[in-house]
Amino acid sequence: MPLATSFSLSDAYPNPFNPTTQMSLTLNTAADVSVKVFNMNGQLVDEITDGQMSSGTYSLTWNGTNASSGIHFITTEVGSEVHNQKIMLIK
Repeated sequence: MPLATSFSLSDAYPNPFNPTTQMSLTLNTAADVSVKVFNMNGQLVDEITDGQMSSGTYSLTWNGTNASSGIHFITTEVGSEVHNQKIMLIK
């Protein structure tokens, strides 16, 4: 029997963006949460959040001012669940 999804993550908006994009993370239970940004080569560019979070809704913002233009990936890990989304930074 599959477990119910313990979180939901909105699509990053705006996308494409310059220099910031936002997303909404909703946790149904307290969990270890990691939200990281990677470039096309799989290199870590930035860490939006990493640590224990209580249940609730959070607004997450990534500021790509110091990153290069192009496609990036936001990887969200909540417990053992992983969600990836593609974003585009245009400078």
